[in-house]
Amino acid sequence: MRDVAKPADADFSQAGVDFPPPIGGLVKRSFDIAGSLIGLIALSPLFVMIALLVKFSDGGPIFYGHSRIGRGGRIFPCLKFRTMVPDGERVLAAYLAANPEASAEWIATRKLKNDPRITRVGAVLRKLSLDELPQIINILQGDMSLVGPRPVVRDELEIYGNSAVYYLKSRPGLTGLWQVSGRNDVSYDSRVAFDRHYVENWSMFEDIRIIIKTVPAVWMSRGCY
Repeated sequence: MRDVAKPADADFSQAGVDFPPPIGGLVKRSFDIAGSLIGLIALSPLFVMIALLVKFSDGGPIFYGHSRIGRGGRIFPCLKFRTMVPDGERVLAAYLAANPEASAEWIATRKLKNDPRITRVGAVLRKLSLDELPQIINILQGDMSLVGPRPVVRDELEIYGNSAVYYLKSRPGLTGLWQVSGRNDVSYDSRVAFDRHYVENWSMFEDIRIIIKTVPAVWMSRGCY
């Protein structure tokens, strides 16, 4: 059984194996399986090309699995093509210690506009959101959905407060309402509000609309996280 994360700020007594079924039920899950299978087959040449670029850029691993919180609080490895140097944690800690402004930016957003850990190949993959493609595998495994709240780590879920229960009702998404609504141009509170609104107002039509809007959002570098 996978570990279950329980943020201290809220009561997630339902987290775990007995958590209610995710929003969308069988209809959404069937759509996820069909869409991810089609995507995996259609994009397989691109997968191979990116894998070779990542591997030959510095000899490090091709994939990176970062622990994220899934439906019901279950922890899963969120897959990405590696875009950072192998010793990223050490590099980040040293950079934040030497740059107070960057440290404040990291505390506020958990992101850096000039992240010293990102490789040259990784910068291109992130700009085009191609680093997220391995999450198609997460979708097939049932850890994620094509559309849903953005995957978060435990520290972030604690910031959600009472809205965390809405996040836990849905599988995290490869894309979502936040990603097509401004991405880094909105506040963290707005991100949480987008996730809550999506779960509270879910429909298959809305999922399709978000998927369609993701293409121009990525093209304008406002796409998937």
